[in-house]
Amino acid sequence: AHHPIPHTAMLLYRAASLTRLSAYPVAAAATGRLPCRSLAGGATRDVLVDWDKNAEGKETGVVVVTLNRPDKLNSLSVDVGRQVRAEVAALQKRKDLRCVVITGSGRAFSAGGDFGFLQERAVTPAEENTKHMLKFYSRFLSIRSLAVPTIAAINGHAVGAGLCLALASDIRIVSTSAKLGLNFTKLGLHPGLAATHFLAKAVGSQQAYKLMLTGSLVSGSQAHALGMAAECVETDEVVPAALRMAREIALNSPVAVRLLTQTMRSKDDDGLHAALMREADAQAHSYSSADYKEGLAAVMEKRDPHFE
Repeated sequence: AHHPIPHTAMLLYRAASLTRLSAYPVAAAATGRLPCRSLAGGATRDVLVDWDKNAEGKETGVVVVTLNRPDKLNSLSVDVGRQVRAEVAALQKRKDLRCVVITGSGRAFSAGGDFGFLQERAVTPAEENTKHMLKFYSRFLSIRSLAVPTIAAINGHAVGAGLCLALASDIRIVSTSAKLGLNFTKLGLHPGLAATHFLAKAVGSQQAYKLMLTGSLVSGSQAHALGMAAECVETDEVVPAALRMAREIALNSPVAVRLLTQTMRSKDDDGLHAALMREADAQAHSYSSADYKEGLAAVMEKRDPHFE
């Protein structure tokens, strides 16, 4: 779900290490949208893919996938989902792939679902919305079809669907100053994109109930304490920390790492299909409610919603 994010300083994390991605232009990272780079081909603008290189200029087997809509706080749209799935399909063909880091361009990881997409749902019949949501989920959850581990480098705020994407990653590293939350109920909407499944896996049912029913935001430090992330570091250390972990994983047996990733995911994915079906149906019903219309109006008018 969309959630307005307070202004924070633009992140300059890509300048933090001399052995960082050689393809990442620091000036562009500091000023906004990064140049277009895509394995899948075409004029991809919103999802970038970079192969990590060590100090000697040799590829490490680690790839960084960057959500590149800084002006929209990396909100998740249908087109972004299609690009994510296309890049995943291209990465699946690379036998030299060892680990994937997912992060955001600018000051947010992802502020949630694209507002235009959310508005469209309010005027679409419930039956069609169920289908729309299942397709939406599948595009972003395609990251779980990668045979290698995925690490979410949560460089900034991760809210609503943005946090869902991070939760779908195998490992999470979060900024101390990031704000995380599933604010769907504040919008008059049932959570989706496997929120109800993966959050409970990460923090337990009691904390999951609390976070989803209140729709409250927590800091990166609090998220780490709850078990939502493996590490919590300063903002400019998020991507470097993720790269260090990814490179360490990449040095291990690729056969063993892939098999272990499959084993761990098989446990995490138990019940996932049923959860997605339930979420898609519940979201479709939410979209047709008066509460959802009030939630959208409140966002547009920059006020608190008043549900009856």
